[in-house]
Amino acid sequence: MAKAYLVGSGIAALAAATFLIRDGGFKGSDIHLFEEQRTLGGSLDAGGTPDAGYTMRGGRMFEAEFRCTYDLLSGIPSLDDPAVSVTEEILAGHEDFAWDDIARLVDGNGKIVDTTSMGFSERDRLELVRCLATPEGQLDGKRITDCFGEHFFTTNFWFMWCTTFAFQPWHSAIEFRRYLRRFIHLFSEFASMSGIHRTRYNQYDSIVRPLTAWLHEQGVTVHTGCRVTDLGFTPGIGSGTVETINLSRGGEDEKVTVAPEDLVLVTNGSMTDASSLGSHTSAPRPAPHRSDAWLLWHRLARGRDDFGDPAVFDKRVKESRWESFTVTTKDPAFLRALEEFSGRPAGRGGLMTFTESNWLLTIVANRQPVYRDQPENVGVWWGYGLFPDRAGNHTPKPMTMCTGREILEEVLHHLPFDERTADRIRETSTVVPCVMPYITSQFLARRHDDRPLVVPEKSVNLAFIGQFAEVPDDVVFTVEYSVRTAWTAVAQLLRSDKHPPQVYKGHHDPRVLAAALETMHRR
Repeated sequence: MAKAYLVGSGIAALAAATFLIRDGGFKGSDIHLFEEQRTLGGSLDAGGTPDAGYTMRGGRMFEAEFRCTYDLLSGIPSLDDPAVSVTEEILAGHEDFAWDDIARLVDGNGKIVDTTSMGFSERDRLELVRCLATPEGQLDGKRITDCFGEHFFTTNFWFMWCTTFAFQPWHSAIEFRRYLRRFIHLFSEFASMSGIHRTRYNQYDSIVRPLTAWLHEQGVTVHTGCRVTDLGFTPGIGSGTVETINLSRGGEDEKVTVAPEDLVLVTNGSMTDASSLGSHTSAPRPAPHRSDAWLLWHRLARGRDDFGDPAVFDKRVKESRWESFTVTTKDPAFLRALEEFSGRPAGRGGLMTFTESNWLLTIVANRQPVYRDQPENVGVWWGYGLFPDRAGNHTPKPMTMCTGREILEEVLHHLPFDERTADRIRETSTVVPCVMPYITSQFLARRHDDRPLVVPEKSVNLAFIGQFAEVPDDVVFTVEYSVRTAWTAVAQLLRSDKHPPQVYKGHHDPRVLAAALETMHRR
């Protein structure tokens, strides 16, 4: 019986294991996951305690056309009610508690910005349409700034777009164009964010835990504390058959023999690699130079043009780094004040971006509880800064050098709360910051062959999955992308007829285009 070996345990690997069982006829006992960390889930993490402070590096958003993700999770029971699938739980949550953001942008005077207009000039509109219409091959190596003038980056549209998806002006024009096409159906409700779906809790509690519980029931073997260092291929130039897996476990080197009929699926690269946590009273430590999530890909790509170029994504930390922070409160003062200011109950307001923030701060208070074990008297909210290397408006040093307390002061500087409320917030909040050197590395300017195909042309039993494998049309930095790579890998390696559904293409729908154009021209 064939076996499957998966390197990594992020959502791509968990999805691949599920598809192997569901569609590929694999027994769970024939599937092995190798994970360097002690916990599973990769970037979909969440931890901490009410006393020390909760932590999560990021929060993922979903939408109705995440076809692969909702298909995957439709067969996974939720933790709160096993009779309800995770997909049903997410969709029901959207029906009951959808975002309706009316305070999406806040200016330097603490006033809510009117986002009725996207703020486009005629030139901005022309450049946007031109970018949408330009063949992707003509954007190789180009940045967004190569396609737009300076005014575009001052529009309401750009402030909302870049802080919803974490784009920077120097990021890839290819990825920006893909996002425009992929999410054009959300244009008309972009300011209110009403088309965005969210999980009931953080993604670790709502997705990773149900998936890992299901895989455990199926008998899948998970090897934590186990680092894959290299793969051995059968002799021959450009051989596509893996025959050995080299790994390190507990300081000891091991070698796993891979039979010709076995499968090897590798998560190459990591957007949350080398993340560094701080605390309420200490700044995050400088990140290590690099860890094995990138070294493995470098080793595999050496002398192989078809395995991509990891150096494109891990050599420009200043262009891919930003910082997030998680706030745990033991007093409802912040959430109540935010509700009053934003005009929406906590959990319905969506993202709030401070347009004059030197760090370009964005905050969000999601539906409570955010953690399944969160006590009733504890609240959690989250935020991030896209320019953490700049000095703050209130705090005269880079965000990366700030304690959690100092980051909280910077947020309060941008909110028009009275001093009494601000003092209560200071006294009852714990802020845990997190610097992520590679968090948007998948957005860096690239050429079409810098990411390997999910199944390289000469590959017999090897596939790449996750954010740094290439799937035409779909967009990185989404759960959907990782799940699609997993489904694609399983279908192609097994030559299955159960292929993933096509990527939704709203830009081919005249009604979607008409609605988007109407939004672009709104004044």
